[in-house]
Parts: sequence; structure tokens; C-alpha cells
Amino acid sequence: MATQEHVRKQFGEVEENSLRLGKEKSEQIIDALNQDLADTYTLYHQLKKHHWNVEGAEFRDLHLFLGDAAGHAEEAADELAERAQALGGTPISGGAAQEEHATVEYEGQDVYDIRTSLANDLDMYGDIIESLRDHVELAENLGDHATAQILREILVETEEDAHHIEHYLEDDTLVQ
Repeated sequence: MATQEHVRKQFGEVEENSLRLGKEKSEQIIDALNQDLADTYTLYHQLKKHHWNVEGAEFRDLHLFLGDAAGHAEEAADELAERAQALGGTPISGGAAQEEHATVEYEGQDVYDIRTSLANDLDMYGDIIESLRDHVELAENLGDHATAQILREILVETEEDAHHIEHYLEDDTLVQ
């Protein structure tokens, strides 16, 4: 619980910004960024869960990959949050708020076999990739080329991690 008596800025309030992007445009982009932020943190937590629980003959490789992928998600979340703040908004924070704003669904607390876990990750990646593409277009259409560039860079990394999962899910393996 906050002990400060005066709230400096309420969540959802958008201030003028030094980037000279109008308030109405900033509001739309900040909403998109906060959705991406909530989705990315959902992905991060699911990847960490799988990182902690992976077992079997391919444990080491998958454990390292999932840790790296979670790190990529965490870095992306930081960039999304910082951009929302730069545009005059407040980045979404806290588990309950992130869950409320996320458009992807966390698989839950149960532990599944690694193929099911990775398939669930790949589904979430796909949803996030589609959303990032839509938000790149939104930012471009609103004249915010810098946000579009940030989202493109996040999109490239996200697609790359999804592609790696795709490879892990192929049926050709040395392990029997």
C-alpha cells in the first residue's frame, strides 16, 4: 500500500511529452504498448516456469534456451515500459493489472510434458507476434516512427525465439 499522500500521476492519465507526439495519438500508442507489456510479462512468467521445470535428456539445452528466451522477454518488457513512459503514460505494473490487460492466457500452475509446454509457448508467441505487427502498423499510421522501430526490433527477437521453439517441436531427434 502506498504511503505517499499525493499521487503524482494516475494510471491511464497521459501527459504531454517532449517527443512532440500529440496526446490523442500518444494515448492510443500507450494503450497498445501496455497490452504488449502485459502480454510480454505473461510470456516471461510462462517461459520461466518451463525453464524451472524442464526435465529429460534434452534438459540442459532447453533449460538454457528457455532462460535466454525469458531474458529476451524481460528486456522487451523494459523497452515497452520505458517507451510508454516517454510518451507521457504510465507503464502497466503488478501481476493483477498485467493479467487484466493481457490478451494472452497463462497456462496455469500445472506442470506439463515439455512438448505440451513448448506448444503452449509457441501459441502464445504467435498471438504476441500478431499483436506486435498490428502495433507496428498503428504506430506508423499515427506518425510515431520511433515506437514502430522499437516494436520491430522486439518483433524480430520474438519471431526468432518462436522459430527456435518450432525447431524443438519437430519430430526428428536423436533421443529415443
